[in-house]
Amino acid sequence: MSAFQFRTVPHLIIEAGAAAQLGAQVARHFPLVRRALLVTDAGFLRTGQAALPLHSLQAAGIETHVFSEVQADPPEAVVLAGVAMAQMFHVELIIGLGGGSSLDVAKLVAVLAPGHQDLAQLYGIGNVQGQRLPLVQLPTTAGTGSEVTNIAIVTTGATTKMGVVAPQLYADLAILDASLTLGLPAPVTATTGIDAMVHAIEAYTSRLLKNPLSDMLATQALSLLSANLVAACQDGASLPARQAMLLGAMLAGQAFSNAPVAAVHALAYPIGGLFHVPHGLSNALVLPHVLRFNLSHAAPLYAQLATVLRPGITGSDEARANTLIDILHDIALATGIARTLREVGIDASDLDRLADAAMLQTRLLGNNPRAVTRDDARAIYAAAL
Repeated sequence: MSAFQFRTVPHLIIEAGAAAQLGAQVARHFPLVRRALLVTDAGFLRTGQAALPLHSLQAAGIETHVFSEVQADPPEAVVLAGVAMAQMFHVELIIGLGGGSSLDVAKLVAVLAPGHQDLAQLYGIGNVQGQRLPLVQLPTTAGTGSEVTNIAIVTTGATTKMGVVAPQLYADLAILDASLTLGLPAPVTATTGIDAMVHAIEAYTSRLLKNPLSDMLATQALSLLSANLVAACQDGASLPARQAMLLGAMLAGQAFSNAPVAAVHALAYPIGGLFHVPHGLSNALVLPHVLRFNLSHAAPLYAQLATVLRPGITGSDEARANTLIDILHDIALATGIARTLREVGIDASDLDRLADAAMLQTRLLGNNPRAVTRDDARAIYAAAL
């Protein structure tokens, strides 16, 4: 067995209704904290679901300020505005409450609020220095797994994104309360759920850092997600399905935080950046085509994942790998999401621009089981049209 390291969040609470006890949990874990900043988005705030956790913080004697300017694919200005609010109120704790964008912004605010570094100094791998503020994360979507990852993504220009990857981005505490996801619309449930499935698949096949723990987490995640995604889309009020999805997304997050994602994400980022397509949907649009491209190098691993989704399946590695692709296609079809690039406003004249942008994702492409050239990337996009 090759040597490996594994990191994750030190304390996890998985319990429906746990968000209503947020104040008690903060008081238990951070007894000296008296001022907190809750990072979320205006849309989630309007649902009213932040009321109970906010009330519990107040009841615990914790003065809480709300930063609700987070938007999808958050730009640098949003991160800096959150930092400014944290510094203005001299907060001692950051709480992320929302989807992946809110959780990513919360991570960066926790790192930047002490004033040790500028945002531009953080981009890349291992560039965060010093201590951050204590950090608690509560996801409201079952997708990114950001509550347990050491990664934050920021939009740095009109269409470009940069990542911050550092151990300081792991939260101190993550609370998974499926009741926070009950109001999630079916299309969002579908795309975020498929995003989580991609995390599991790419972690399991990651070229450089795949390891026994990430494999175990990825397969369990894929099992939970595939068995519950369609049910969660069809009955958004099903708490068991929602809790299974939230747990699956978290396990996938733990897996890919240690065995990083690859070409599916590398090709998805330009779709989101250039055409403002939600991240999970961007992943879904290129997923089957990247898997087919990788078959020559990853068929045995894909065959193993097919067995997770369909126990007892027989046949050659290639046959079972193709069955995996078929199963994923059927799941996506059942959720009703878009299946082609043309459906999201992309046509053949855009392929060169997409391919050029994808080749800039060197951090991700290096993890892919098969090397990806610019011509390869363009061909994958063409297949997805």
